[in-house]
Amino acid sequence: MPAPKVIKELIGRFDRNMDAYRSGHYNEAQVRAEFIDPLFEALGWDIYNKEGNAEAYKDVFHEDAVKVGGSTKAPDYSFRIGGTRKFFLEAKKPSIDIKGDPNPAYQLRRYAWSAKLPLSILTDFEEFAVYDCRIRPLQTDKPSTARVMYLTFREYADRWDELYGLFSKNAVLKGDFDR
Repeated sequence: MPAPKVIKELIGRFDRNMDAYRSGHYNEAQVRAEFIDPLFEALGWDIYNKEGNAEAYKDVFHEDAVKVGGSTKAPDYSFRIGGTRKFFLEAKKPSIDIKGDPNPAYQLRRYAWSAKLPLSILTDFEEFAVYDCRIRPLQTDKPSTARVMYLTFREYADRWDELYGLFSKNAVLKGDFDR
């Protein structure tokens, strides 16, 4: 399946304005609204609950609550089917080095480990990393520890089948995500 037009447009826009996005002035809320939300809408998720589902059955919870080490933390996104968590997504601003900085990976892995989720995503749109969260996170872990997929925004169109096959709502509904 070819990447949808909106994905190609997002890739082009990010590429054209990458220096501004990486500057540090472009924040996480902006990247979520302008890039991450449309990416996951293209994967079939009802990011804004336009379907009007009851709170317990929304596709996506923003700032979901999860107990981590005795305190409550809030992953940026919790993707759900029928009220059951399937994966978390932790967003960062593009000035953060997803591939090289161990702290965001540790943060995401702690959230997902505590919630007993098998996989979760760390992204700033520029970079997209997937972690096996069944592996206990340690603060001393390298950012590559338990990382099972890594790609940059320039690969989204060419690897759309792979992304769609793992993280689309349709794939999760069919059970492909759980394999």
